[in-house]
Amino acid sequence: MEKKPYYISTAIAYTSAKPHIGNTYEIVLADAIARYKRMTGYDVYFQTGTDEHGQKIQEKAEAAGITPQQYVDNVAGQIKEIWDLMNTTYDRFVRTTDPMHVEKVQKIFKKLYDQGDIYKGSYKGKYCTPCESFWTESQLVDGKCPDCGRPVVDAEEEAYFFRMSKYADRLMEYIETHPDFIQPESRKNEMVNNFLKPGLQDLCVSRTSFNWGVPVTFDDKHVVYVWLDALTNYITFCGWDPDGNHDEHYKKFWPADVHLIGKDIIRFHTIYWPIFLMALGEELPKQVFGHPWLLVGDGKMSKSAGNVIYADDLVKYFGVDAVRYYVLHEIPFANDGVLTYEMMMERINSDLANVLGNLVNRTIAMDQKYFDGKIMEPCAAEPVDEELKAMALELPAKVEARMKDLHVADAIDEIFALLRRSNKYIDETMPWALAKDETKQARLGTVLYNLLESIRFAATMLRPYLPETADKIFAQLNVEDKGIESLSAFGGMPVGQSVGKAEILFGRIDIAKKLAEIVGEDASADKKADKKQDKASKKEEKKSKKVEVPEGCITIDEFAKVEMTVCKVLACENVPKSEKLLKFQLNDGSGETRQILSGIAKYYKAEDLVGKTLVACTNLPPRKMMGQASNGMILSAVREKEDGTEELHLVMLDDAVPAGAKLC
Repeated sequence: MEKKPYYISTAIAYTSAKPHIGNTYEIVLADAIARYKRMTGYDVYFQTGTDEHGQKIQEKAEAAGITPQQYVDNVAGQIKEIWDLMNTTYDRFVRTTDPMHVEKVQKIFKKLYDQGDIYKGSYKGKYCTPCESFWTESQLVDGKCPDCGRPVVDAEEEAYFFRMSKYADRLMEYIETHPDFIQPESRKNEMVNNFLKPGLQDLCVSRTSFNWGVPVTFDDKHVVYVWLDALTNYITFCGWDPDGNHDEHYKKFWPADVHLIGKDIIRFHTIYWPIFLMALGEELPKQVFGHPWLLVGDGKMSKSAGNVIYADDLVKYFGVDAVRYYVLHEIPFANDGVLTYEMMMERINSDLANVLGNLVNRTIAMDQKYFDGKIMEPCAAEPVDEELKAMALELPAKVEARMKDLHVADAIDEIFALLRRSNKYIDETMPWALAKDETKQARLGTVLYNLLESIRFAATMLRPYLPETADKIFAQLNVEDKGIESLSAFGGMPVGQSVGKAEILFGRIDIAKKLAEIVGEDASADKKADKKQDKASKKEEKKSKKVEVPEGCITIDEFAKVEMTVCKVLACENVPKSEKLLKFQLNDGSGETRQILSGIAKYYKAEDLVGKTLVACTNLPPRKMMGQASNGMILSAVREKEDGTEELHLVMLDDAVPAGAKLC
């Protein structure tokens, strides 16, 4: 039977600099999905690559004293090296400087111009060079780019424009009739409410102020705007032909099943790209998934903040699969994840070393010790075995249910639930006690068989996420991985065959020692000393002020630490399985979307709050509510009514107050 095609792509990485671990998360996530689809019988086409044109690259190349081509060749090489280091199984690594792509982009531009979708005009407004984005004055947040929060520059030049408004209603209808097109739901709400409903402006699609781009064939002063160039990679490299003579590869795999992208570029992929495709007469991708960010400590990774962590450094310290596990497991479906060295090491110790590594190691070691490594026949079953067997047999379906909606972290949790149950099974059956009783040898052999078989189930299902670890587990089991088809029945371990040698999969990490290795012993000592001194100073300060501040009061300095920020409600929805909580997606003026959960569902309807201007405390530590991250607290007032019940009122401001303004 012919396999069903599945096309998954990442956003092509911009070649302005070496990618950090936040950028690398996307390729690992896509790889896990691609591997899983292959394992479950799909013919997968997995495309990734690099975006290599634009003003920012030209400026960086000039600063480095080399040509733009030399600059992108170097960075593209670094990106590919890291993608390969992370053991990703892409089928094609594309580059937008490829002559084939350049020629197709030129024909696309000409085709759209000839049919009246592109026209010549002039542009005057604001431009964000890092984002390669144009903005009007009203779209800026505190005078800065609403996407990245960085300064913009005045731009005025002759340009070609795409008639976005011509296709806006058609796109809105498509989104409404295809509810899974934009995921997660919060991303869809953001695009509809913030961009489509207010009305689309025509898009500038050419530039004249620099020349590092695809030349417009019929007007040599212009190069194609980088986003029109970059977005079309999904079809140009797949086999699309400007003249309609698409090759068999394109006919087989397009439309793409999922474009996997960062939430910061969701607008380009869910508004501009679909409209370009409509204008070209092509089908739209089945889904665009805007994944969350991986934050470092307190914020988004950036070189200016000095908090960048690179994947190759993490691999050097912890290994490929430990890094893959962390980024895949610690980033929720729709919320940002957080990475610190300490958190990574704690997760390695708790999950990989303790739950997984310890289970495999001691099971293989016990079989070696008690039966010289021979796999015994499971001929002495007891009722306690049934729950373990049932969990193993249910595992493939549970993982499939999670992966169907790209809940990768939850899929991994299902596998680790079986591993934890296996560890509990050891405690329940106590093989070491059975080994002391000669009459219990059949039972001991059965217990070890059940453990080995459960490990085989887990290793099979772990392969998309931790491929090297799966190989090591099968080597210790000394059996071949026969794929997910072999998990339809419990009993795949061959009786009479011998297991391999017990080896440590993940060793426990001495966190303090490893931190000293990473940051340097002197830096670590200085940090401790500074922390100790700071703690002592604060203690003295508190002590000295204690007599001056009346009981129940705080100082003005303490009050000044509270950040009360004006926020615009981008989206609001009820939290599943909670009668109290509403989940807000807020524009807090920082250029990033802030998520806050608030227990006000009995006072307000979620849909009534979209577009409102609220106030939130934004420097509280993040906390989890119903398994979801809440980054702050929305301010409200409570009034006790005459009947003893309470009435809640959110603090709402005039819509003219901009997002990001501070209360004082």
